[in-house]
Amino acid sequence: MSQDQQSGATGDAFGTETAPLIAKGIGASMLGSTSNEATYHGETVVIKCAGPRTNSVGVTYLMLERLHRVIGAFQQDDGSFAVIALPVSIFKKKMRETRSQGPSAGRVGLVSKRVFEKDGESLGVVRL
Repeated sequence: MSQDQQSGATGDAFGTETAPLIAKGIGASMLGSTSNEATYHGETVVIKCAGPRTNSVGVTYLMLERLHRVIGAFQQDDGSFAVIALPVSIFKKKMRETRSQGPSAGRVGLVSKRVFEKDGESLGVVRL
């Protein structure tokens, strides 16, 4: 599903609201309120939240340089979230560039939910 400016803003708001709740559910600590970066078991991570019809998550190339893992929180049909940690090394190998022509063009790498499921570590299910 492609994204336009409005759906991107809606997704950003969803992630900003949801990531702190996911962090609490897995025992991570948010690093601030301006991004979804957190610490989890002593590592710097980012928590990327995806609605039930979203098939990939994106992280800026700049942010990837300071992370150990990308934590994907994928909402399931029942409203719960399957939470999966993917090492940054795998994220970088498997990412594709966004097709965006806007501000994120050339700055964001996307990885599919399938990669998280295949190559990541399940951190369990979080119900909000």
